Amino acid sequence: QVQLEESGGGLVQAGGSLRLSCLASGSISSSGGMAWYRQAPGKQRDLVARITNVGGKIYADSVKGRFTIFRDYAENAVYLQMDNLKPEDTAVYFCNYQTWDLIQYWGQGTQVTVFS
Repeated sequence: QVQLEESGGGLVQAGGSLRLSCLASGSISSSGGMAWYRQAPGKQRDLVARITNVGGKIYADSVKGRFTIFRDYAENAVYLQMDNLKPEDTAVYFCNYQTWDLIQYWGQGTQVTVFS
């Protein structure tokens, strides 16, 4: 089993920054990939950024150039640095861990609200 705990969400003015943190515990392997997803009210959960087990990074087009995902393998943590935030970034952000055989685990989510 894997447990994921997010933190770092909050209320921020447009143009501001936040850093989300996700600490993983349990059966974590460096061969697994980690990601951030987000879900706005009434919308589906979408991928924001993913970092693979070999450090490759994928970003949603809407956040490219503004968000950065990075991982601390020693601490079993993944972070999402969010800069130049926009109101449309408002959502609940979820941490995701995917094993080598595609089993997925989710955190409970952290709310990010951006006001103009």
